This record gives sequence, structure tokens and C-alpha cells, in this order.
Amino acid sequence: MPEIKRILQQITALSDVPDPSVLKRLIDELRVNDKELVLANKNIQTLINILQQHPEYADGLASFVLTLITQYRQIALYTDTGIMSDEGFFSSFRRLIGHRFLPLLPQDDSVVELIGYLFDKRSDERWLASIDKDKWDALVELLKVEEERLNLVATAKNNILNAIIILSYRISGIGLHPDLMESYPQILNYSAAFVAQNQEAVLFVNQYRQAHELDNLTDIIPEQAVSSAPLLVMLEQCEDIVATVRKRIYKTGISIRLTNMMLRLDQSLQRVRILTKLVSVDGPRRDGAIIELIQTLVVTANRRYSIGYLIDNNTKLLSRKVTENASRVGEHYISTDRSGYQQMFKKASIGGFVIAFMATTKILAYELAIAPMVRAFVNSMIYGLGFVFIHVIHGTVATKQPAMTAAAIASTISEGSGKKSHQLTKLSELVVDILRTQFIAIMGNIMLAIPVALIISYAFLQYTGAPMINTDKAAHLLHDLDPFRSLALPHAAIAGVYLFLSGLIAGYYDNLAIYNQIGARIRRHRLLKILLPEAWLQRLCGFIEANLGAIMGNFIFGVFLGSTATIGFLFGLPIDIRHIAFASANLAHGLFNLSSTQMSWPLILLSILGVALIGMVNLMVSFSLALLVALRSKEVRVFEWSRLTKLIFSHVITHPSDFFWPRNKPMKYARIDSRGHMIFEDNSAQKGGKPLPSNYVVRRLSDVKVLPESMKASATDIYYGNQPQNDEASAGQASHTTLSNGAPKKVVDLDDGLIDEELNSVPYSDDIQYDKTTKTLGAIGGGKNHSSDNSIYTSNPDSKAAGDAKTPLPKPKKPPKLPN
Repeated sequence: MPEIKRILQQITALSDVPDPSVLKRLIDELRVNDKELVLANKNIQTLINILQQHPEYADGLASFVLTLITQYRQIALYTDTGIMSDEGFFSSFRRLIGHRFLPLLPQDDSVVELIGYLFDKRSDERWLASIDKDKWDALVELLKVEEERLNLVATAKNNILNAIIILSYRISGIGLHPDLMESYPQILNYSAAFVAQNQEAVLFVNQYRQAHELDNLTDIIPEQAVSSAPLLVMLEQCEDIVATVRKRIYKTGISIRLTNMMLRLDQSLQRVRILTKLVSVDGPRRDGAIIELIQTLVVTANRRYSIGYLIDNNTKLLSRKVTENASRVGEHYISTDRSGYQQMFKKASIGGFVIAFMATTKILAYELAIAPMVRAFVNSMIYGLGFVFIHVIHGTVATKQPAMTAAAIASTISEGSGKKSHQLTKLSELVVDILRTQFIAIMGNIMLAIPVALIISYAFLQYTGAPMINTDKAAHLLHDLDPFRSLALPHAAIAGVYLFLSGLIAGYYDNLAIYNQIGARIRRHRLLKILLPEAWLQRLCGFIEANLGAIMGNFIFGVFLGSTATIGFLFGLPIDIRHIAFASANLAHGLFNLSSTQMSWPLILLSILGVALIGMVNLMVSFSLALLVALRSKEVRVFEWSRLTKLIFSHVITHPSDFFWPRNKPMKYARIDSRGHMIFEDNSAQKGGKPLPSNYVVRRLSDVKVLPESMKASATDIYYGNQPQNDEASAGQASHTTLSNGAPKKVVDLDDGLIDEELNSVPYSDDIQYDKTTKTLGAIGGGKNHSSDNSIYTSNPDSKAAGDAKTPLPKPKKPPKLPN
């Protein structure tokens, strides 16, 4: 405690000429290592106690920090930090690799560099995150600034307001981007929301700047606070539109670029909310926003040169893409009731029947004297074409985890569906249903593969008079199943990875078929139109569009299985694959063709155990990867994984039969039916399930009037009471929306509030400038006079006030140089 007090005394003395190294000493004193995270709250409480006993230290610390950060560029901190970059992965990767050989020059005037200097330990984000929220609230509450230093607060607020405007324009640009409009053409009906949020952002910033007199570098408290409600309403409408687009992805498909755009749009909308809270007069809201921004900044500053962080962000982006686009038809591996359970067994039995013949063909193919690459091709065709055939005849292969499974998992932990503890409980129940479905799929495969393989070996012996394989080959087949003296389990893990990858590939091609409209394009193919009748062409288009993902996923999965052993042989690596369905067929062939002298009960039991363990490893690896993708897409943290694991193990102890037999009362999920099909609701983005109205723009919250219940059936949902009276002014500034029920046309004000003459009167400058004409409004501070939203801009461009718009804010001083 004495050391912290001495540092605070020095900080107070240097509040007008801050030195970053002094603040770093304070942070070093508060820092704890990963093994002592429990001490983080104790250290912060010590700091709080000192600041409570010595209020002058709190004022000195606040002034020190504000004076220090105002000497750095702050806007990039608010607009870019913690928001996904639109820079490509490979260009970012090349830049960071180059940094390892020839370091990048630091941006000495950036706040991010300052934070990187202050918080230079990888453990900083963890000990900051371990601090209790009430401790953060108490600390931020103590950091008040005296009136004579309000110019520092005004400077910081000006930067925040600038950032709100920049982000608002970015939101408009992304919301009206051609890629987004092509994905969801109906967005044109609601595009005014993205324009209107910008109008509200500009209006809020101008009103706030005038009411608090920020242009004079003061920060007075107005008699009536400037309301941010209209801006927040427009942000919520933009979020609703984004939610609607997401719900239509299964119809339109999605690309990595579009996924990145929608993620940046989400993050930008959320950041504008945080920045609006930062300038709020509501203490708790403002303090919470400060804490959230500090934690985001520390994480970004620590990882700005990290290749691992770049890979982590991009894999999260891929995870989000996988979970946002589920297979529409394809293959489904979740059943919640007895009917779906029985249906899965029937499909798996069909798959097991075919797999017995595939395993036999593969064994016989080993008798061919062919080159290794030719052998890889033959095996790949046996596997790939066989799996495609199984899908076409409506069979299934056990342990596969398609992309739909990850999407189903993610749907149970979607945003806004309740507390995280409740979501994890629901997710644990879904895991039980998935594992039970996989169990019956495995049983269906092996219960047909084993007897059919035995029948084939017996028929071969009877028809040819010689065994299908010799005893040495039979012994080798059984040795490959030995879980202790062979690499059966590592090879099963490799097959599990392939099973998971085949699901991603299936999701990719499903998305490709939808996003690129493969079916419709095949329908217009000139040669196919000549060769096939119209009805046949229609059926072909529908089949390819619905099954392209499953077909390609199965085929490429077969190529993986068929070529792995050859690749291992060529490179001298001990790699191969083991899949439970083929292992069970090989078990039957091996036992049938083994000589009586080699046969023994220990060998039989060990081989059966090997088959069981191979199936378990296949399932655990493929399912764990699918679960990983889903949880990463929703950014579930590590400690929540442990909670999920505990829930699953407690279910094993209390209700073990649920993992093998359907429950008496099946679980119900919001977006999954009893057969494991995803339920899409693309027509209800608003809360309450109501569709988006055609005039989905609220210009000003104070102008909205709620219609009586008797009028709602025959009119639009929102009535605008401030329509322009001047016909000339409204002629080019209104959008006409015709209701589908034949109601009269409704004029919705979509004006951006800007006049061409006034825009042309202000020259372009690299610095952000502020229109002081807003000061001529007498009622803005109280927000009572809203005769026209455009009134703040309708001034004479030749007036002196308009000319004052050319005066930029004073530039910050050059920041102190950070130690190397």
C-alpha cells in the first residue's frame, strides 16, 4: 500500500505534464500473475481505499490519464479497435510474418501504442477480466475531474462524437453494400433505416456538441439532457434488418466476404451504442461503457502483432460462416423422439449393407498389381462412389458430423435466447440427443455390415471352393483392429477428422449451390435443354441444388479415406484410417477366413473391443470438432466449456439410458425439429414475431404517434406527425410506400437534412469540421421544437455563421515518446 500511495502522489504532481512511465509503475504494482488472480480484487480494493481517503489523488489520476491520452490520436481507438478488419487473411498474415524479420514501425501518436506500452504482459487481459464488476464500478466512480480541467473532458468527448459519425457512415456503407443487397434484394425496402441512423447520429452529435458547448472546449451540464433515444431506435432497426438477413442465409447462401461484412456491421452497431453511453449523463451506463472499452483495448493492444490472434479471429469467422449456413436437405444426424430414432436405424442399416460390399471390394482390390497412386485412385473411387450411392438410396454412414450439426448446436446458444446458464443446460441436452443418434447409427451400420460380410465370405468359399483371403491376410485384418499392439486408435482419430471435414465440405457445397444459384443456371444450360425433356431437367436441377453438398461431402470423404494410406507409404509416415463400419466388416472377413489354429477367444474379444474403441474415437473426434466450431462461433469461453462438460457427465450418472434409448418425453428445441432439420423463420425479425413493416424508419422518436387499436388494421404501424408542409421542399425528399391492402399512399420522410448549396459552400478538408450554424437554434437544448428535422441546416450559406464552419478544432500536442 505505501508504494501505491507514493506512485499516486507522483501522478498527482505530474498531472499537467504526464509521464507514461509513472502510470506504468502503478499498473505494474496492481498486476498479478496467472497463479494469483484472486489477488487482483485485493489490489484494486487497496487502490480504491487510498482514493477514497485522498480525493485529491483521484482528481490527479483522472487528470493525468485524460491529459496523457489527449496527446494521442484517439479516433482510431473508438472506430477500429476490437472491430473486424476488412483486410484479407493472407495479406495480414504476410504483414505479420514480415514483422518477425523486419519489425513494423510503431504509430507513436496512437493510443493503442500507449496501451501496448502500459499493458505489456500477455496475462494483463486475464487479470483485468478477473476483477469484479463492483470493484470496477467503484474505481471509475471515484475518478472525477474538477471544473477547471473540463477542457480535457471536452476534448475527449469531441473525439468520441467524431468516432460516432465515422462509424455511422461506415454502417450506412455496409448496410447499402451491393453484396448485401444481392444476397437480400428486399433490403432495398428497408435501406432507409441505414440512411436514417446516420441522420440521427449527425443530429445527436450536433445537438450534444451545442448543448455541452464542446466547441469552446468546455463541458457544461445542460438543463435538459440531449436524448440519444432516436439514435438508439434507428440502431435497433438496423440490427433487426441484419437479423432478417441472417435468417434468410439458408435461402441465399453466404460468402466469407459477406460473413466478414455482417460481423463488422454487428460490431460497428454495438460500438456506436457503447460510444453513445460514454457521453451519457447516466453514470452507471457511462462507467460500464468505459470498463468494456478498456478491456477491449488491452486485448487488442496485446495481440496487434500476434499471428495466433489473426488465425484465431479468422477461424472464428469461418466458424460463424459454417454455423450460419446449415444444410437445407443434405444429411441430418439428430433425432429427438422415438420415430426419428427408428428412422435413423433404418437408414444406417441400409448403409451397413452397402458398406459390407465396399469393404469386400477393397480387400479384393489389394490382389491387383498396380502402382501406389493407381491404388490410391482405386480405393478412393471404391469409398467415394460407395458413399454417394449410400446417400442416393437414402442410407447413412455412422459418426458423420455434417455442418448442420454445428449449426444446430449454435442455435441453442444464440444471442437473445436467455441466460448463458440456461443455454448451456439446453445445449447439454442436445449433446445427449446427438450422441444417442450416433449410437443407433453405429449399431445400424455394424448390425448389417457384420452378417452381410460373413455371408459374402461364405458365398465366395462355396462358389469358388477357395477362401476369399488367405490366413495371413485374415490375421493382418484382425491385427489392424488391435487397440494395443497396432495404431488402430490414432488411425481412428484421423478418420474422425475426415468425418468432420466432410461435413464442412458438404456445408460449403450446399452454400455454393444456393449462393451461386446452381440449379437455376443448370436449367438455362443450352446443351442440357436440348438433350433432356423439360420435366427431367427440372428434376435434375432440384436434385443437384438439394443434394450437391451431401454428394460432394461423401465423395471427398471417400477420397480422404482411400488416399491416406498411400500418402503415408510415399512419405514414410505410419498413417492410415480406421472407420467403425469398415472395421466391423473386416472383423467378419478376418474371423471367417482365419485358420482354426490361430483362432482363440482372447483374439476374438480383443478384436471386438478394438472395433468398439474405433467407433468411440471416430465419434468423439468428429463430434468434438463440430462442437468446437459451434462454440467458437458464439465465442463461448473456456470456463463455460468446463460447465458444459460437468452437465453432460451429471446426465451420464443420473440418466445413462438417455444416451442409448429415446426419452419418454422428447426435448424440444427452438430451431430443430424431431428429425434434426433446422427450422428457419425468415419472416419474423421483430420481437413478437411480427414481420417488418414496409415503412420501417422512425425519423424522430418525438414525432412518432401510436395509432389507436381500431386503426391499426387498416393503416401503417407508424404515423409521422411532422410531414413537410412545403410542397417544393418535400417533392424531392420523400419516399412513397404503397400498402399491399390498397390503403392510400403514405409519405415517409427520408431526407438526410442536407442542402446542396450548403454542402458546396464548405471546402473539403482532411480535418473533421463542425457546422456552428446549429447554434442559431433556440430550442435544440430542450428538444421541444421540432417543426422540421431539416431546420438545423436551413441557414443562409453566405452568413457569417456558415463561414465559421471552416474553423477546425485545435490539433493535439505531440505525445511524449514511449521508452523502447
